[in-house]
Amino acid sequence: MLAAVGAGGNATPEFEAHDGICNGGVLFLLPALIAQGLFKPNEIYQIPPTHYYGLNSILLTLAMMALGRIKNPEQLKQCKPGEIGRIIGLDRIPEVRCLREKINMLCEQKHAQELNNKLIDHWYHADAADGEQEASFFFIDGHQRIYSGGLANLPSKFISRQKLCLSATTEYWVNDEKGLPVMVVMGELTEKLQHAIEDQIIPQMQKTVLLPAPQIEPETELNTTVAVSPQTNTHDQQQPAVCTLIFDREGYDVPFFNRLWEKYRIAFLTYRKNVKDQWPEELFKSVDVTVSDQVVNMNICEQKVTLGGTQFREIRRLTDSGHQTSVITNNNEITTAQAAGRMFSRWCQENFFRYMKADYDFDKIIEFGVEAIDETKQVVNPQYRKLTHQLKKQKEKTKRLRADFLTLAEQGFDTALEQTPQLEQKLIALTEKIDQQQQAETQIAEQRKELTARITLKDMPEENRYNKLKPESKMLMNIIKMICYRAETAVANLLAEYGIKDEEKRMVVKQIIQNNADILPDMQNNTLTITLHSLSAPRFNKAAQQLAAFLNSTDEIFPDTKLRLIYKTTAP
Repeated sequence: MLAAVGAGGNATPEFEAHDGICNGGVLFLLPALIAQGLFKPNEIYQIPPTHYYGLNSILLTLAMMALGRIKNPEQLKQCKPGEIGRIIGLDRIPEVRCLREKINMLCEQKHAQELNNKLIDHWYHADAADGEQEASFFFIDGHQRIYSGGLANLPSKFISRQKLCLSATTEYWVNDEKGLPVMVVMGELTEKLQHAIEDQIIPQMQKTVLLPAPQIEPETELNTTVAVSPQTNTHDQQQPAVCTLIFDREGYDVPFFNRLWEKYRIAFLTYRKNVKDQWPEELFKSVDVTVSDQVVNMNICEQKVTLGGTQFREIRRLTDSGHQTSVITNNNEITTAQAAGRMFSRWCQENFFRYMKADYDFDKIIEFGVEAIDETKQVVNPQYRKLTHQLKKQKEKTKRLRADFLTLAEQGFDTALEQTPQLEQKLIALTEKIDQQQQAETQIAEQRKELTARITLKDMPEENRYNKLKPESKMLMNIIKMICYRAETAVANLLAEYGIKDEEKRMVVKQIIQNNADILPDMQNNTLTITLHSLSAPRFNKAAQQLAAFLNSTDEIFPDTKLRLIYKTTAP
């Protein structure tokens, strides 16, 4: 009542004894959430002290929603608010309107990127012993998020999973070598992957421990290529790479590779495009390669290749069908097998996207609304693109007519003399159609010459001018889901150590989250005991008991209380 009139304060957790709390098993992930930095936003964000739900309560609510597969605030209407509230020590969680107001309040502070940077520094740090960084290989890929609303005017993008061009936004994700999410940046228009890396990802990495300044000797020039021959350059072997970026063919561009090395001392690893030659099969050797923690036997071979005047390492894999998959890199510190393993581990990021779509529904729009884009940015001229499409279609029609003309002309050699006039009439008709098509092509080409291929946004008609969806809320929820995914992965890896199969470990984590649990506070001894109910199989219960013993050794304290968490299971 005091909070309703602005005279109260943030509610502090107060636990009571409860049996069989729905989804109470999610508290088994609370130590992992804390370890992954769930409460780092306290260093950046603020909620007025007169509000009933404080920042920690909101963060716990959002994390419990994500782990409980409650995919948006509206789905809280179908949940039991009191049950979820008891998990976080309150009488109930916020209702939909209140929760959305709190999310909007956080988004208005516009600290999502700063929060992401703080979490990166929390997740990865330099080892004081040898100065080496924990993470040096990063997967980068774009994820298309389809937009079907009518408020925003977004550029069309090709959606590979649907084989269509649709209105969409692009999120560029960075994952570490274990497949864990590191950061995400939002694309505004139709940026290429190279531009997103240079203009957004690298500047953000430079604000964290991920991309420290390269150690360059005083006499070393900024251009770090040394001449091998008048036509060929190779990257300096004496300077190690700061990190290595791994991406698919979308980022293939030799000048881009050179800029990465010369400006930032960043190496790359990607597939090579337009490979036409075949290496002799006797050059390939059978090698055991580690791909995503699994050992795979591959036939691989490495040779030097010169592209655009620069020498790179090229590694090829020979498949059973005889196909040769080509990978190139300028990282000279890893072996051939390591380079192949890193490149073919790129699918862990695709698996991450698929898991997040299925379980976390991370494509959901959190906040409706649009924002303007810098009007000086250039885009492809829509009219130029339209005429280009028309010209392409006209050329296809002309090509088909010429093919029909050639077929009829060949038939003339075997046609009887009395049927020749009819055939000539058909050929004349086709010739006229071809001439008409060529005239149409010329007319469209002349119209296109009067237009520029790229224009600035301010040159577009206002009613057709591109804008963007509000990015802050999506960024904030992406970060919360990153924390939850990393926490879930940490618990899943622990279960794997306790005998759970790799293909079952995430299923067991979800079973723990969805299972009921008893909550018993002891105010005299300052403990909070969470007792997980029995799981579906004895081996799962055994692993849960070992997990509980490990969690008890962490002596974790429930946020905003003095209660030490104690974990138990009901299984014998």
